[in-house]
Amino acid sequence: MTAARRQREGAAENPVTYGSIGGTQAIDLLQYPPRGFKPLERTVRLGSGEARWESSKASLLSWGVQRGAGLDVVDIDLGTGEQYAGIRYNDDGSPAGMRETGGTESVYNEAGEPQIANGMTAVLRGHVGPLTVDAPVRIVYVIDDERRAGFAYGTLKGHPASGEEAFILEHRDDDSVWLTVRSFSRPSSFGWTLLAPIYGRVRKGLVARYLRALHPINAAAD
Repeated sequence: MTAARRQREGAAENPVTYGSIGGTQAIDLLQYPPRGFKPLERTVRLGSGEARWESSKASLLSWGVQRGAGLDVVDIDLGTGEQYAGIRYNDDGSPAGMRETGGTESVYNEAGEPQIANGMTAVLRGHVGPLTVDAPVRIVYVIDDERRAGFAYGTLKGHPASGEEAFILEHRDDDSVWLTVRSFSRPSSFGWTLLAPIYGRVRKGLVARYLRALHPINAAAD
């Protein structure tokens, strides 16, 4: 068995590479990120109406944002579904308790691919010039409420960054549909720290593509 194969097969057992699991749900993330991490939040309007909400939700929960941004999603593993459910917050930002995991039953899209679920692992494969960069992640929580849907993944060993990234879709009271990307991150190693300026530029471009992925023609970043 090759080292690469052993790493993939062991992904479901590997811990995430940071401690503040679920931190992207914190109301005050931008003001008080986990120590040593850089926070980010960007929001885009995708349109309005029930059809826009349903189509955006279906795409979001099938890796549509990542694929639309030009990443390959490979080595998907369903995991156990029980790793982390996430924290529910009150309107004032105080923790209200843990979310329920919703069980371990897998849901598949029209293409026969498993919908994003708690505990799932995958490798996000990107290309920077002639280089191919693999970024392994684990889904640490999923949101599936009446007017909010989304998920967050945490970084696993081998990812160029350490931290968490969330993609949250909202169907607001005025019938508009919005996508928010929230994250906190830092370079995962000394080597990636040396490449921080390059990584920062690549990261900025990737987030911009995330925001266009579900509605590339008419979306306008907030």
